[in-house]
Parts: sequence; C-alpha cells; structure tokens
Amino acid sequence: MSTRGCAKNQDDSDKRGGVLHAAGYEDAASPQSADVVMVNTCAFIEPARRESVDTVLELAEVKRPDAKLVVLGCMAQRYEQELIEVLPEADAVIGLDRYPELVGRLDQLTEWQPLQIRPLQKSAMDILYETRRPTPATPYAYVKVAEGCDKLCTFCAIPQFRGKQRSRSRENIVAEVVNLVGAGVREIVLVAQDLAAYGRDVGDKGGLRALVDAVAATPGLRRLRLYYLYPGEIRQPLIELMAETPTVVNYFDLSLQHVSQRLLRAMKRPGSGHGHMELIHSIRAAAPDAALRSSFIVGFPGETEDEVEVLAAFLESAQLDWVGLFPFSAEEGTPAAEYDQHIAQDEIMERMRYLQAIQDDITQGRNASQIGRRVDVLVDQVEEGQAVGRSYRQAPEIDGVILLDRGEPGEWLRAEVLGAFGTDLEAKVIV
Repeated sequence: MSTRGCAKNQDDSDKRGGVLHAAGYEDAASPQSADVVMVNTCAFIEPARRESVDTVLELAEVKRPDAKLVVLGCMAQRYEQELIEVLPEADAVIGLDRYPELVGRLDQLTEWQPLQIRPLQKSAMDILYETRRPTPATPYAYVKVAEGCDKLCTFCAIPQFRGKQRSRSRENIVAEVVNLVGAGVREIVLVAQDLAAYGRDVGDKGGLRALVDAVAATPGLRRLRLYYLYPGEIRQPLIELMAETPTVVNYFDLSLQHVSQRLLRAMKRPGSGHGHMELIHSIRAAAPDAALRSSFIVGFPGETEDEVEVLAAFLESAQLDWVGLFPFSAEEGTPAAEYDQHIAQDEIMERMRYLQAIQDDITQGRNASQIGRRVDVLVDQVEEGQAVGRSYRQAPEIDGVILLDRGEPGEWLRAEVLGAFGTDLEAKVIV
C-alpha cells in the first residue's frame, strides 16, 4: 500500500493493513509482485491530489497486468465518481465511508474464497480501531486519537469528507500503544486534526491531559510526540504538561497559518501576530530548548504585499525551528474558494520563494546552534550504510535528520553534534 499525505493517513494505512492481515492477506515484497496494489490518497490541497493521482498512474505502469489497483482515502471519499471516470486504471475506488466493504471487495477482485464466516459488519471506525495493526517497519508509529474536525476554517475541506470530530476512547488508544511498544516501537506520535480538543466531543473531562498521562505511563515507551495543536487550544496547563512530562518531547507543532489578523479572521482562525508571539514566548519560558514548527498559507485571497512583509518580519522574530509554507488552494465547497481578490499563481510562488529563503536561513541557524551539544538519538533506519536518526527536535518524515557514524534501527544512542548542513545534522556516537 502506498500512502500519500499526512501522518493521519499513515495511521489509517497501518490499521487497514491489520484488517487485511486478519482476513488472510499478506504484504507483497514489491508492487510488481502484488496481487492488489493500493494507494491511500490525500485530498487536502491541489498539489497533494496531483501527487496522489501521479502515484496511481505510476503504480498502474509497474504492476503486473493481472494485478488489481485500488484507490482509497480522502480523494476516494471526496471525488469517488470523478476518479472512476478519469482513472480507468483503477479497479475499485473505495472512500472512507465504505471501508467496511474493503475486505469483501478485495475478495471479489482477487477471487479469493475465505474459509471462515466473517462477523457482522462494523463501522469504519470500529474496524480501524479494534483491529490489531501490523508492527511498523520503523521504531516510531502514528496513533490517531480522533477522526474529523469541528473547526470551520474557510480554506479547509477536511470536515466535508472526514466529518466532525469523533474521539476514540482513552482505553482503546492506550491498548494500541501498549501493543505497539510491546512489539518494539519506542516513539509514539499522537495525531488528530485538532489534538488539543481530544475528548471534548464525548464528554471526557480529562481530555488530552488525561490521555497524555495514560499513554506516557506505558512501560518501555521512550518518546511521546503530539501532532497537531490548534493555537486557540494551547493554554498554559497544556504547555506545562508537555514541558514537565519526561516522556513527552518538547516539540510544539503550531498550526498558525498567518500573522495578519485581518486574514486570520477571513480564515476563521484565532489569534494575531502579537498573540502568536506571546504563545511562542510562553512555550520557550516553560521549555527553553523547545523545538517549534508551524505552517503558513501564502497567497490567501486579498493578501497584500505589506502582509507578506509582516509575515517575513514575524519569521525573523519568532525564529521557529521548522516551517511549512503552502500556497493557497481554492478548495471546492469552501468559503475561501468564493472570496474575491484571488492572487495569481506566479505571484504566490514568488512570495513563497521569498519567505522560504528567509526561513531556510533561520532553520540553518537553529541547526548550527546544536553543534557541540550531546543529544539522545533514535535510529530510524540505515541507508546505504549510513545510520539515520532523530533527536526530540526532529519529527519523523517532515523535519531534518541526524546522520550518525554508526547505529542500527531502533537503537537509542548518545551522540555529539559535529556539523549542520541545511536541514540535517551530523553527529558522532559517544555512547
């Protein structure tokens, strides 16, 4: 299964793998040897959709002629009929709401005749959350704690195809974490579209604090990371919880989106540049060595050149470790798609390049400040003889990495940082 998009999609793919394994299916060594090739798609913004379609077409070229191709995920949910029409290469398009049909549909496509009678169908969430997932190939794993989102951001279509927030039970999440850690996973990443609001929809008064306390107490868990924190939900008790809980890393993923209060109101987002900076100061006061990441939309309708300069000044002042810059994408069915004053794509990309150059220098400087420090590194993989790992400052797959002189996947090593190269660090193992 090829997965496009965010950590939540990877969590879905892992759980679908568990469903398929329980039904008698096994992982193929490669797309060329598979009986069924699956793509878990992303529909968040246009570039993500293009990447998903490109992946489908690439796999259609390399798979065996008799193998089946199945399109899953957010694009399948949002554009099912359109994909059926424009992708004749796909043998099935199965959206999020139809996951209870997945095993039966694969049985039909492969002409597989199961020997046991399956239990009655359950909801998609039941299937994903009650099935034991395969052990990840990496020493980290994403655990999705809620589905959907209640926020009404004018640029975002996620509530249209993921629905309102639906939190899992704390007991169910902890059981999954215990199984993963027991299988060798050492870093757990809790993910949700609005993680800080966990439990509110089901009346869980303990909320995220109680969940973090319960997960952090898992024997053998070395590192707990939290994705994605809506800024309006980040208050001092949550900051202190993260700063004071040893297992929780001081890594704050802040979804700020912009600093112009006028644009933030048009986005139906909280805060302002001043408010964002106060939040950053509060985090660094509680955890001086905290690593901060955020994302910003460039070219939102009506964004002026002056507002771009204000954002540039904010980046210089905030000195965030990691930043994702995304061009505005007019998503079908969202209010922002109907706004006036849309900005030409070439102008958006010019603004992106300008801001990215500023942030690249900041990230390089933040990394250079690590030279000479000794850090605890989790080795994720070995690539062509090179051990590659991360400290608490690097989230898996989206930030830089630490290149080590030795190490094996899953090892925890103490290392001294020797150099910084763009987003990556070089370090020597000392223990």
